[in-house]
Amino acid sequence: MESDYLVVGSGIAGLSFALRVAQHGTVIVVTKKKDLDTATNLAQGGIAAVLDSGDSFDSHIDDTLVSGDGLCDPAIVEMVIKNGKSRVTDLINYGVGFVRDERTGKLSLGREGGHGHRRVAHAYDLTGREIERALLAQVKDNPNIILLEDHVVVDLLVRDSNGARICVGAYVMLEEDKVVPFTAQVTVLCTGGAGKVYLYTTNPDIATGDGVAMASRAGASVTNMEFVQFHPTCLFHPLAKNFLISEAVRGEGAILVTAEGQRFMEKYDSRKELATRDKVARSIDQIMKESGNDCVYLDISHKDSRFIQKRFPAIYGKCLEYGIDITKDPIPVVPAAHYLCGGVLVDTWGNTTIAGLMALGETSCTGLHGANRLASNSLLEAVVFAEKAAEYCQQSRAGGLSQENVFDVDSWHYGEANRLEEAVLISHNWDLIRRVMWNYVGIVRTVKRLKLAKTRLTDISEEIEEHYRAYYVSDHMVELRNISHVSLMIVECALMRKESRGLHYCLDYRKRKDGDRYWQTLRRLPNGSPWQFHGEKLRFENNIK
Repeated sequence: MESDYLVVGSGIAGLSFALRVAQHGTVIVVTKKKDLDTATNLAQGGIAAVLDSGDSFDSHIDDTLVSGDGLCDPAIVEMVIKNGKSRVTDLINYGVGFVRDERTGKLSLGREGGHGHRRVAHAYDLTGREIERALLAQVKDNPNIILLEDHVVVDLLVRDSNGARICVGAYVMLEEDKVVPFTAQVTVLCTGGAGKVYLYTTNPDIATGDGVAMASRAGASVTNMEFVQFHPTCLFHPLAKNFLISEAVRGEGAILVTAEGQRFMEKYDSRKELATRDKVARSIDQIMKESGNDCVYLDISHKDSRFIQKRFPAIYGKCLEYGIDITKDPIPVVPAAHYLCGGVLVDTWGNTTIAGLMALGETSCTGLHGANRLASNSLLEAVVFAEKAAEYCQQSRAGGLSQENVFDVDSWHYGEANRLEEAVLISHNWDLIRRVMWNYVGIVRTVKRLKLAKTRLTDISEEIEEHYRAYYVSDHMVELRNISHVSLMIVECALMRKESRGLHYCLDYRKRKDGDRYWQTLRRLPNGSPWQFHGEKLRFENNIK
């Protein structure tokens, strides 16, 4: 399979990029499940941008920088936010039906934690689903785009040329036991985050950090992996699976209370329920540990019942399935792994440190989020960088896109592999990794627990690598291998940071070191194991990229 562009992932970043570059090249979009199995499809809140005359770029920039706790790239923050309104207009032109005020016809804007103004365009609490629907409709009508479901990318195709690493595509599994090379001038990783590294997450099952793991194995730089955002309010119910209670619920006046009905956020932050996610999640974690209770409660029952049902139809309906009427009852909630603020290091255009390889969306680390993402800035980042990446590709083609990365590639080598007959070899290690990460590398960390995690995860990764080499590759084996590598990158970065900042809170280093602000970059050691890294600090006194 050959194309000008190979896009891995069918969320908002991948589809937005594909639609733009399809104007001047052929595009193959591969996704390992169905086209709707994306984190975008589950996004409830919306997309943040300056869309109201009472708001300003400076206000949104300031909110983003405060949330990022000193580690945002200010130039990237300014670029993304100033492009926000244009990118929202693009989505509207693609057919996204954001909710509008019935009286004025203007966009109905929500407010979420950390935002000083109402600036979140939404489709009630089904925003991601509406964006995914509209973009998929456009993609399927485009003759220059081929969308392939149930195609698992195993690893990247990388070659050395004149001392530099160049990506020329990827090995893709069409079906079990059959892996073929897909070659492309440009390969774009849009695989989403890595929430499934943890035992409890709001993420879909596909969020196994595939893009980050593959890029790292290929030799790309990966940055700031210690900053894993835990969403404060995931529905706590024995029958519920990764169902998020949107931050927009707090934006519309919901309060957090203990099992006894006592409000508690004012003890931890003057912004109360509208504090940034790192503060709210840590506060809930503290309350649960002090009380011994399994959850806290989010209460919006004091608002008009008709308003609640109209503004949050999906949340209202899902909770009602579990016997919770949110117009009358408080919602039991707990924090859960939600968003990876680190990722594959990219420049202003979405280029990684490997030629021919780009990364967009949650897979990438652009500098927008710093140490903690501001709510609803993720969809914004995805569409802004999709446009920037497409612009870069168009300029490259206009200037004569280099043909040196077109190689005769090797077929997939099966060696003396056998068929894996015992699924327990995968399921057992899958469970071990996620429990180690949840118990040792969670919201609050210690050096002792991090070192134990590294030792145990290294042993597990060695066993997984042996299985990977000995047996025919399968989708479950690929995902297991990826979460093992990503988990070790998270632990490695967490051990390197000798302070508490943003989403990384360590009891051994409780203070923030403002005199020494830096990003942490990992790069796989040449010819080493996939989890052996060279670590480097990118300090703010220098060019952080």
